[in-house]
Amino acid sequence: MSLDAVEPHHEEKAPSVWSASYRATTIGMLTLVTIAAFEHLGVSTAMPMMVADLRGEALYSWPFTAFLAASVMATVLSGRFCDRFGPGPALLAGPGLFLAGLITSGAATGMPVLLAGRVLQGLGLGTQIVAIYVLVALVFPQRSRPAVFGLLAAAWVVPSLVGPTAAGLITEHVGWRWVFLGIAPFALLGVLLLTPVIRQLPEIDRDAPESTARRGVAAAAVATAFGIAALTWAAQHPSLTTLWLGLAGLAALVPAMRVLLPRGTFAARPGLPATVLVRGIFAGAFFGVEAFVPLTLASVHGFSPAMSGVPLTVGACGWAAASHWQGRNPDLDRPKLIRAGLLALAATLAAMALVGADWGLAWLVVPLWLVAGAAMGLAYPSISVLGLDYAAPRDRGFVSSALQVNDMTFAAITVGLGGVMLATLASTTAPSAAIVPLNLLLAGLALLGALVFRPARQA
Repeated sequence: MSLDAVEPHHEEKAPSVWSASYRATTIGMLTLVTIAAFEHLGVSTAMPMMVADLRGEALYSWPFTAFLAASVMATVLSGRFCDRFGPGPALLAGPGLFLAGLITSGAATGMPVLLAGRVLQGLGLGTQIVAIYVLVALVFPQRSRPAVFGLLAAAWVVPSLVGPTAAGLITEHVGWRWVFLGIAPFALLGVLLLTPVIRQLPEIDRDAPESTARRGVAAAAVATAFGIAALTWAAQHPSLTTLWLGLAGLAALVPAMRVLLPRGTFAARPGLPATVLVRGIFAGAFFGVEAFVPLTLASVHGFSPAMSGVPLTVGACGWAAASHWQGRNPDLDRPKLIRAGLLALAATLAAMALVGADWGLAWLVVPLWLVAGAAMGLAYPSISVLGLDYAAPRDRGFVSSALQVNDMTFAAITVGLGGVMLATLASTTAPSAAIVPLNLLLAGLALLGALVFRPARQA
């Protein structure tokens, strides 16, 4: 397998990621990402029965919050580690921690053990996802990376089509523990498939310069984990008390993000800073609206729980299809594709106000969310490709973690903002007074992204 894939290749046809040289690596990465996605969705489905069995109803949100905080911290530290030592050790440690977390959670006899398992899972996921990004840059030629990132995006999206239903059936007929234990062998399989390429990875040139000196990364990682967890908790439990918790989370995030993101990110400086910024804008705009789509359909239009989730499935299909299409066209102008995605997302989110209003048209949500998902499917892999193209060899871990952290931070902020608006302007039984302005506000965020991300300046 050729590991010299730093410089762009100019073959007429991109090497297939399923060719004999890359097949095991591709399957190994997809296995690790897919089981993480299935587990994430399965936990949400199984959680009511899980906490009831463990008598942890008062701590219902903690398994999610503990997982999120651990994954954020691990994402940051894994980026630093990969830049110093390469992705190989992290590709062994990450799945190992995730596997230990699956076994611990599946064998839990009480909430403290379950929370410990969720922390291990979060540490494992955060560690491995950054290492996988760095591995892509080391192993795959530049023109093959759109296809790789399209597959990785689909590996997160496709489980949303069947994951919740499968987890519900497993929980009902076999037991919630098997939501964890049933996928544990696949974590080991993913590592075994990646072992050959890990052994071939070149040594990291520790004398190669980094783009900038970075100090205080560990402290910034802890502050970011606290900040995102605080915002998430405040969004899940809206009140005056948790409002202050959310503000404290924001106060922790601001200085931390200055350390963890490229200089000039929030000024949309052309190149890598603007690319990292736009990843957060996409995540914040899309997930900030998506979090309240089922509530809108159920409370405003009287949909059943099952029907309220249909648009999310449709959006996942649009995301997967668009990711696949862009992967088959490696010569697309990535900056222009990203800006087109921002404009499409802005228009779609603005039109979602027609769904959120009391007099709104519920049926519009299906085509609108299909377009929104397609916009994400076009943009996310393109952002990943651009980010790695801009990154120096010693900065790939930093760039990969910056993309992930900005993604999670913007999403936490906008979902938290939606929770605050819901608590202050409306209610869960009559949410329109909050949902309509939230949709318009986040449409404005996407439009702002299109204005500051200028393809001509990205060259």
